[in-house]
Amino acid sequence: MNNQKTTPEIGIQMPSEAKVAAAESARTSGPVVSANGNRQKQRRKTEMIHTTIRFFCLFASVMALAFMLRAEEKTTITLYGFHLPVYCKWSFADSFEYLVGISAAVVAHSLLQLLLSVVKLIKRTPVIPSRTHAWLIFAADQIFAYAMMSAGSAASGVTNLNRTGIRHSALPDFCKPLHVFCDLIAVSISFAFLSFFLLATSAVFDVIWLSQY
Repeated sequence: MNNQKTTPEIGIQMPSEAKVAAAESARTSGPVVSANGNRQKQRRKTEMIHTTIRFFCLFASVMALAFMLRAEEKTTITLYGFHLPVYCKWSFADSFEYLVGISAAVVAHSLLQLLLSVVKLIKRTPVIPSRTHAWLIFAADQIFAYAMMSAGSAASGVTNLNRTGIRHSALPDFCKPLHVFCDLIAVSISFAFLSFFLLATSAVFDVIWLSQY
């Protein structure tokens, strides 16, 4: 009879490969998922701010165009003792026509970009899908911003001349009898410069997008 004692077997259960992989995946992917979520939220916030800027740029350019197109007035001025009828309209000055043309182009650009941005926000897709698209928008914003600044500056020069008259001559301050015309022009120019500022701000957001994504 064999009296030898047998030692009890100790069973060690090793974790399965699937459990190890799941634990490792949960441990490593948790922070990554959180970081990606924060990045997506930040991107969404930036896109909404950018879309809001587009809306205000559209509003400013529409106002600049509308006030300029309304600039028209008839009156009588006195020159060398003679009473002369005067009729002023925005289309009589090349600089005002230039401002109308640029404002109309900015309205079309802003409206197109705003509609595209709103549709993409509703569909929850990226407003700027690629770097190529971002570069194109950046170039367009820059071009229209400089054009609007140029048009506003040209129109303000003519308006200032109308307000001050010409020194050492009998030409009067035309804005005294034509105050409605000059006021409409001044408001249009103010909105033109506001539109320029918003376009420049939009270009800054384009640069931010290109630097982060």
